[in-house]
Amino acid sequence: MVFLSKRRLALTSVAACAALALAACGSNSSSPSTKPSSSAVPKLSYKSFNLTFDAMTQLKAIAARGKGSVAAILPDTVSSTRYVEFDAPYLKKSMEDAGLKPSQIIIQNALGSDATEFSDAQADITKGADVLIMDGLDSGVGARIESYAKTHGVDVIDYDRLTLGGSRQYYVSFNNTYVGTLLGDGLVNCIAAWHVAKPEVMVMHGALTDNNATLFADGYDAVLAPYFSSKKWTDVANPAGTWTPDVALSEFEASYTAHPNINAVLMPNDENGAPIIHYLQTKGIKPDTFPVTGQDATLTGLQNIISGYQCGTVYKPIYLEAQAAVALAMYLRAGITPPSSLVNGQAKDVTSGAEVPSILLTPEWVTPNTIQSTVIKDGFVPASQLCSGSYAADCTKYGIS
Repeated sequence: MVFLSKRRLALTSVAACAALALAACGSNSSSPSTKPSSSAVPKLSYKSFNLTFDAMTQLKAIAARGKGSVAAILPDTVSSTRYVEFDAPYLKKSMEDAGLKPSQIIIQNALGSDATEFSDAQADITKGADVLIMDGLDSGVGARIESYAKTHGVDVIDYDRLTLGGSRQYYVSFNNTYVGTLLGDGLVNCIAAWHVAKPEVMVMHGALTDNNATLFADGYDAVLAPYFSSKKWTDVANPAGTWTPDVALSEFEASYTAHPNINAVLMPNDENGAPIIHYLQTKGIKPDTFPVTGQDATLTGLQNIISGYQCGTVYKPIYLEAQAAVALAMYLRAGITPPSSLVNGQAKDVTSGAEVPSILLTPEWVTPNTIQSTVIKDGFVPASQLCSGSYAADCTKYGIS
């Protein structure tokens, strides 16, 4: 989320305000200006971003017009290694390239603590943060932060995960329903390719407190429903859901013990899938026989893919997400309404029902044959790490170097 402050917008005269509609005069001064000055304002698109970060340099002029710092608070280091390895450095580079000074940049990690995330947000606002880029741990802390920020004239941009639909809020992420569609389609294709004759499927879910997990499920449930309703596949088990790998393993073990006929798993991310795949290996499951899906393109997930224990993974180029969030923050920080070419959609908060203005980016489904042209090309995972030890032969097989 990003909470953006517009405290700097002041009335130029009583007469000017009197000329406005009463509702406009009485509105929160944090509302971004719809009439920026005549100086050139870049019209970035959600398609503007790439590995060179060159689009960010176009924002330097509006960076000079804004005031205050931009603070980004990431959720943890456990649910995915991406937050430390990629989000933090990409956000920092985006802010620097957009023209922010070191004193105007704050990047933190809540380390899995709601209390820490809330206190970080409070401290950032106290220190003059004009924008909060917030990946909320759950909807509860997201609601508290948004309420606190609103009372202090600070706006919010949800980053990666939509935790609460409310006023003065934007959302930046990948199209998460489409992420779920890719997971569902990936499982369908893998079951066919691996010749699973009678699919007995376990459908797993992310944390119930995570709006993204619900959107993922909307996507993959729609894909899988016809296979279950036609009785081509059997929907064997649906555990409660978690983003904690050891909890996911416990959920799987309990279901697999009760239903040893399970032979495929819709898994919504690589981190949860990794211990389950290891468990299956200890049970003698052979490669290319027991389909498991994934998301986030982790090193372990990619190694499971090339060795035949995972069907594929949803890859979300984080450098796109980081640049989009910072670009949006720069417009809002300067009091400029972001262009519709950038804010290209809306996302529904499943708790409140609110439709939140959003930047929705496009994820990719990665299989062994596309690893080289995606995650390796982007430097997301070095080939030297992916192809280490016993995985060298797999890399050679798929032309990964």
